[in-house]
Amino acid sequence: MKIGLIGSGVVAQTLGAGFLKHGHEVVLGTRDPAKLAEWAKANPTGRVGSSAEVAKFAELAVLAVKGTVAAEAIRAAGPANLAGKPVIDAANPIAETPPVNGVLKFFTNLDESLLEQLQREFVAVRFVKAFNSVGAYCMVNPQFKGGKPTMFICGNDAAAKTIVTGLLDQLGWETADMGRAEAARAIEPLCMLWCIPGFLQNDWVHAFKLLR
Repeated sequence: MKIGLIGSGVVAQTLGAGFLKHGHEVVLGTRDPAKLAEWAKANPTGRVGSSAEVAKFAELAVLAVKGTVAAEAIRAAGPANLAGKPVIDAANPIAETPPVNGVLKFFTNLDESLLEQLQREFVAVRFVKAFNSVGAYCMVNPQFKGGKPTMFICGNDAAAKTIVTGLLDQLGWETADMGRAEAARAIEPLCMLWCIPGFLQNDWVHAFKLLR
C-alpha cells in the first residue's frame, strides 16, 4: 500500500519505518526536509516530500502531528487530496500547558473529541482514530509478556476501519473497534492514562489490553 505520513516527529518516523519494514511504500511529509535527513538516511527506500505531495501520493495517510495543529496540517495537505481516503488520526488534543500530578490537560472536553472536530470540518476524509494511546517506542511490533496489546479504534467508515485493522495486525496489535467517531471521546483520554506512569515513574514502556 502507498502510505503517506503527515508529520516529521518521532511518531511519524517510527510508523514510517515500521510500514517500510512490512513492505509498504512510504512518504513522510514535512515543511522542513532537514528534520528528516537522518530518517531518510536510515530508511533509503522511504521518501520525503511536502504535505500536499504526501496526500496526493497516499492510498492511506497518517496524521501524526500535535493536536493543536491537526486541522492546519490537513488544510496544508489539501483536503481534496485526501478526499475518500482513509486517514489514521494519531493526534491527541493536548493543551499547551504542563501536566498536573502527571495528568495532561486537553483542549477538548468529554462531549467532543478532536476526531469529531476533524471529521466535521473535513467531511470527505475517512478518519480512523488509532495509535494515540501508546508511545512511539511500542507502536511497531511491540513485545509484551502478556501477549499482543490492544489498539482501540473508532470512525464512521467501516471499510476504512477494516483497512486500518489490517495494518494494525501487521504491526503486531489486536484491534478493538469501539464504533463511530463519538467513541474518540473515550479513546483520546487514554493518552492521559498512558502518560501518567511516564510522568510520575519514568515508565514509558507499557500498553493497554482488553480482556474478555
